[in-house]
Amino acid sequence: MSKKKLDFRIDEYVVYPAHGVGKVTAVDEQEVAGITLELFVVAFDKDKMTLRVPTHKAIEVGMRPLASPDVVAHAMAILRGKAKVKRAMWSRRAQEYEQKINSGDLIAIAEVVRDLHRTDDQREQSYSERQLYEAALERLTREIAVVNGAEESAAGTEITDVLMSRVVPAAS
Repeated sequence: MSKKKLDFRIDEYVVYPAHGVGKVTAVDEQEVAGITLELFVVAFDKDKMTLRVPTHKAIEVGMRPLASPDVVAHAMAILRGKAKVKRAMWSRRAQEYEQKINSGDLIAIAEVVRDLHRTDDQREQSYSERQLYEAALERLTREIAVVNGAEESAAGTEITDVLMSRVVPAAS
């Protein structure tokens, strides 16, 4: 193994943009096309998936450490805000939401959750809208749970409570 400083350590949780929160389980060496590569082995238990990311490319592909508690607080503040829904065609908005979710940026993911959240008295969500909302909510919930050292269910309840607190019945 090289003597350079590795960006991530074994047993550390990381965020991989396209898959969300995973745990670095090892640093392996593997020979690919005659070249020896040093790889982070990242396990995503929930998805029963293991990813091998070349150590020299980890930052370049967007792998990052978990968000700080300050960033989590900012994300929760975003959830309290008013939904910003652009008037663009759904296909264009869906593409933007997908990019935000796959960016791995907790703030961008919180914006998607905020913008796509529906209450019982609002119009029904389309299938694709619901799929994007659930994907964003799952990513947000997992990262907040790991950062706060809580169960996913507790983080999910906290997020739902924040989203529902925006819906204040009109005072008579």
